This record gives sequence, structure tokens and C-alpha cells, in this order.
Amino acid sequence: MSNITRWNPVSEFDDLMNRYNRLLGLSRGNGEREGKDLFSRSDWAPAVDIKESPEAFTIEAELPGMNKEDVKVTVHDGVLSIQGERKHEEETKDKKHHRIERVYGSFLRRFTLPENVDEGSIKANFKDGVLSLTLQKSEPAEPKAIEVEVQ
Repeated sequence: MSNITRWNPVSEFDDLMNRYNRLLGLSRGNGEREGKDLFSRSDWAPAVDIKESPEAFTIEAELPGMNKEDVKVTVHDGVLSIQGERKHEEETKDKKHHRIERVYGSFLRRFTLPENVDEGSIKANFKDGVLSLTLQKSEPAEPKAIEVEVQ
């Protein structure tokens, strides 16, 4: 019995657009060079769910087979970065690899944070191969009224 995989052109286009957007996000802050390095450094991208409640945003990233020590989360200039590396198991004399479908190597995901996120309150939890980030919302700044004197 053969295994048929359905080609999804929308998924491939979405992946291409995500890479393009990440490239633009990097080149905006640190110049063209780092944006080009993204393609050599990022071998894969973990699947991510983003949820919103009245109090916070939650980002959950699937990182099976990884430990919390393999993942780094940073926030800089309103951009949240999740990066890390899933290391490949080396072949040994007593073990042959017949099929490898899991993706290994480095990854980098970046997200521009909304203005109503309190960057100082971000909490991270890593359990069962899922990284959960909680980003508390801050109170929106009230517009300040300035009285204008007419002379």
C-alpha cells in the first residue's frame, strides 16, 4: 500500500509569506545582514497557537523532544523572539536510521507585540514539549487633554 500525501499550495504560500515577514521584521531593526542570516539559521519553525482573553494573550509553541534549556525567549523593542535548536540523534554502529521525518536544527520565531502588552509581566512555562507564554495586558494610556488658551 502506498502512502499518498496531498499537496497544499496554500500552506506552502503561507510558509513563504511567514519567512518573508520574518525577514522584513529582522531587516527593519538590525540591518539587511541579519535578515539574510535568518534563512541559514532557521531550519524549521515550531507550530504556534495565539489566544486572547480579557486579561492576557497566550502563546503556545509545540517543541516536542526539546528541553527548556534548548529554548530562549527574549523581548526587545516590542518584539518577542522564541529561538532554539532541536539536536539530531547521531547514527551509531548498532542503530541505523531508515526514515527521518522529524525536522532538526535551529529555529527562530518573532512576534510583534500589541501596544497593550506589559512586557515586564511575561511568564513562561515549559511542560510536555509545549512552551506556554502568558503576556498580561496593560491598561491603555488615557489620552491627555491639553487646554489651549486663546489670546
